[in-house]
Amino acid sequence: MITEYASGAVVYNVQDGEICYLLLQSATDDFWGLPKGHVEANENLIQTAVREIREETSLKTDIDSNFKEKIEYDMKNGHHKDVTFFVSKVAPDVKVTRQVEEINSFGWFDYQQAYDKLTYNNLKQLLKNADEYIRNKEGIGD
Repeated sequence: MITEYASGAVVYNVQDGEICYLLLQSATDDFWGLPKGHVEANENLIQTAVREIREETSLKTDIDSNFKEKIEYDMKNGHHKDVTFFVSKVAPDVKVTRQVEEINSFGWFDYQQAYDKLTYNNLKQLLKNADEYIRNKEGIGD
């Protein structure tokens, strides 16, 4: 079985003491997820995450590698996907410009809205874990 490697991040900002998460709606499969993409030659996982976030959203981000979580799943084409996610904080007033070829829509959502909007359960669990990490890091209570 062929394994494809990808990387991305849970991108967030803090507005008035509340954490907001950036979700992207795929233009090809119509699901809601997080910025991510394939690792290219000579890239490490952090470089891939930074590049993919920039390509899909135009955001320039710094990756917090202290949070690192892997999701694995089998794809419709028979390949296995191995995706590593980090977290990345951006300023609350950043302007997102979506990559129209890959992204149908995007939005900033609080935790519950983001959790409900995410299509796949493995991403919901990732968001839960990232939210706990971010709340602890930012000193924001539940």
